[in-house]
Amino acid sequence: MNRLFLGFAVLLFLAVVLVIEAVYVWWNSNHGASVKRLDQRIRAMSAGVQGSAGSMSILKARMLSESPLLTQWLMKIPRVHSLDRLLMQSGRAWSVGHFLTYTLVLSAVAAPIALFFGLSILPTFAFTVLLALLPLGLVYRSRAKRIAKLEQQLPEAADLISRALRAGHSFPSSLGMVAEEMANPLGGEFRITFDEISYGVSMNDALKNMVARVPVMDLRYFVIAVLIQREAGGNLSEILDNISGIIRERMKLLSKVKVLSAEGRLSAWILGVLPFALAGVIMLINPTFFIGLIEDPMGVKLIGVSLVSMLLGIVWMRKIIRIHV
Repeated sequence: MNRLFLGFAVLLFLAVVLVIEAVYVWWNSNHGASVKRLDQRIRAMSAGVQGSAGSMSILKARMLSESPLLTQWLMKIPRVHSLDRLLMQSGRAWSVGHFLTYTLVLSAVAAPIALFFGLSILPTFAFTVLLALLPLGLVYRSRAKRIAKLEQQLPEAADLISRALRAGHSFPSSLGMVAEEMANPLGGEFRITFDEISYGVSMNDALKNMVARVPVMDLRYFVIAVLIQREAGGNLSEILDNISGIIRERMKLLSKVKVLSAEGRLSAWILGVLPFALAGVIMLINPTFFIGLIEDPMGVKLIGVSLVSMLLGIVWMRKIIRIHV
């Protein structure tokens, strides 16, 4: 079979899958069950109607999938809630079902692409694993960016709460002010906490829920200080000012550490990416040379030893340049 025709078939298959997924996401975001429940809740609240306990519950569990049958199957997977918490912390509008679908689709697409380039079993397996881990890498990257933005917003939120307390506002109303004034993602998290308190959740439980949703150590210190002050008393505004100052000084020190370790991090990226980039260039320029290395048993052993050595080197360099502040 002509390779050009096979490549066109693979690209056509990918295009059809993406179009179907786009239509499904658009329909679900505009006419799905969750949108209907949200509209019903907004109409009930705006009309002043008291809905049922089930429809107005703010503590409703997060669904693992839109399909009840798939949700029951996912519930049997160990540590599936940890994966769901990771997706929630990343800020992506993915359920566990979406995440597993993307992973399986990329794994299924990897085999035809590998066959198109004439790869053997070991490179095909490595390529399949790499594509299958791509959604997980995107989730971790989104989570890291969101956490970094939350850490940058937290000192300003602590200052805003402190000023509101000095002006005579209560602590729950101060949380509502942060939800209105601050941008996402921190404003959205405080908005959820404020709504939970407004709907009858205790202050301690609402703050603990926010800590569970946001894996930021500075926010944990903030919540611990508030809970201790509620039990033992004290000047909460002064405590929040001290926490805000400590967070800002820690972020300044962390920025200095990143600048001083920039050379080491750049070296780690270059040493980690260069072998794979060089292998790709050789594959494009002289495929027979690279395929001969892969098909030779000694070449496969050398590649395996090289990958293990690279992995150990990357881990060691990460230990050197990653300084906790």
